[in-house]
Amino acid sequence: MKRRREMEMEVRETEMRSAIEELSVLVKLNQKNSTPAAHVIGSEIHQQEVAVSSIPTKPFLSLCYCLLQVLDKIGPTMAVLRQDVYKNIQRLEMVCESDPTYSNLVEIIKKEAVERNAKKSDSCSRALVWLTRSLDFTGALLERIAMNPRGSMEQMVADSYEITLKPWHGWISAAAYKVALKLVPDSNTFINLLMAKGQDMKTLQDEINALLSLLLPLLQDTHSLLRSYGLEKFKST
Repeated sequence: MKRRREMEMEVRETEMRSAIEELSVLVKLNQKNSTPAAHVIGSEIHQQEVAVSSIPTKPFLSLCYCLLQVLDKIGPTMAVLRQDVYKNIQRLEMVCESDPTYSNLVEIIKKEAVERNAKKSDSCSRALVWLTRSLDFTGALLERIAMNPRGSMEQMVADSYEITLKPWHGWISAAAYKVALKLVPDSNTFINLLMAKGQDMKTLQDEINALLSLLLPLLQDTHSLLRSYGLEKFKST
C-alpha cells in the first residue's frame, strides 16, 4: 500500500510539468513563418498570406492528452467534455498517421478547405476547433485557480465555461453542463490533486503561470488559423 501511494505521487509529480514540457516543444517547433491560407469564396479559392505559425500536429495532440489529465481531476462533471476531447484527438491522430504531410495542422486545415470538407460533422477542422476551445476552457480555469486558489471551484468552473464553451453550445449541451456543475469537487480537493509531492501553493501557482505563458500565445496562433479559414463560428447542439 505504501509503495502504491509513492507511485501515485510520482505520477502526480509530473502532470503539470509534463504539460509545460509539451508546450515548450511546441514553442520550439512552432516557427513564425507566413503560411498561405486558402479562403473559399463562391466557386473560387483565394490564396492569402496570413501570419500564422506552423502548428505541429503530434506535439499539439500530446498537449491535448495533458488536458485530459486535468479534466480527469475535475471529476465526472467533465465527462462529456473529456469524451469530446478524446474523440477529437483520435480523429486528428488518425489523419496524421495516415500521411506524413499532415504532421502540420495547417496542412490538414488547408486540405479540407480546398476539398470543401471543413464544415462536415466529422471533419478535422471541427476537431481542431473544439480542441482549441477546450484548451481555452482549461487555460481560463487554471488562470482563476492561480489567482484565487481558495475560491469556489464550482464558480471558477462555471465562469470559465461561460466565456469559452457556452457561447458555442446549443441548449442541450448547455443544460448538460449546468447539471454537471453540481459534481465539481471543492477547490482544496482539486488543488491537492494538482500538487506534486512536497509542493506548496506558491510553487503550484508558479507552475500554472509558466504553463499559461506558453499556452496563451499558442492559442492565439490557433485561433488566428481558424479565423483565416472561417472556422471560428461552429456550434454544437
